[in-house]
Amino acid sequence: MTSYIIKRLVLLIPLLLGITLVSFVLLKSLPGDIALSLVGERASQETIDSIRKEIGADKDALHQYAGYLKMLARGDLGRSYYTGRDVLSDIARKFPNTMKLAFAAMAISVPLGIMAGFAAAYRKGGPVGKMIDALSLAGLSVPVFWSAIMIMVVFSLRLKMFPPSGTGNIRFLVLPACALSIPAAATLVRVTRTVVAEVLAMPFIRTATAKGLPPARIKMQHVLRNAIIPIITIIGLDFGSYLNGAVVTETIFGWDGIGRFTMEGIMKRDYPVIMGCIIAGTVVFVMVNLLVDVLYHYLDPRIRLHANDK
Repeated sequence: MTSYIIKRLVLLIPLLLGITLVSFVLLKSLPGDIALSLVGERASQETIDSIRKEIGADKDALHQYAGYLKMLARGDLGRSYYTGRDVLSDIARKFPNTMKLAFAAMAISVPLGIMAGFAAAYRKGGPVGKMIDALSLAGLSVPVFWSAIMIMVVFSLRLKMFPPSGTGNIRFLVLPACALSIPAAATLVRVTRTVVAEVLAMPFIRTATAKGLPPARIKMQHVLRNAIIPIITIIGLDFGSYLNGAVVTETIFGWDGIGRFTMEGIMKRDYPVIMGCIIAGTVVFVMVNLLVDVLYHYLDPRIRLHANDK
């Protein structure tokens, strides 16, 4: 397992190189002059040339990319064109807020999604199963921005239960966490329902039931244990996307996290901020997926056996 983790971490280097290259090419292919957007159209040509030289835009794209890789090798993500602050420091400051939001959303979506998925599988074809299927389909179909706005309108503007936006204590966290948990819970419901239904149809479940084992023991030791791998996969993917920054949710609720920081960088064409957020997001996503793979190793004996054979 240790050698596997080291290999995955080593593979992160070419992945980052590929991500930075693609992102750099796409950003540089955007129309317009970044120096002109920084100083405005009324600025003199001397000022524009000075800004272009200061940010390195006077060099060709190859030299700019090589210079960025040198900075990246030193652990430097550059400075924001607009604030002048260190991008890595800003990401480190905002990342804990995104962590809080991600954990809060998963605390809602994971138990809700698994319990509802089990209920839908055990009540398949009945009124309860159909209702859960309809609600999960609605949760997947409704756009996140619409559900976030509706949650804000109802629970903040109408009922005055929570503040509409901002970053602070748990009262500020409830609404964005609920909005963010809806699509994750809906996905988890459908995956759990499908996997649990497949496990329930297997012969060993009928054997356990025929032996008179308690239903709770069958659900925990036999059904959940054999259905856990796909469920863990969905949880890991959702959690990784949240840590990368829930752009829409953080922007609507004014939550000072990575997602909102990324959106601000895109709106301002702040290239160092955009590149820094992309790189940070890539590292986070790879690390979360690595953690999920390690969990596979300990949760499924078949995976342990396969790893030992290698």
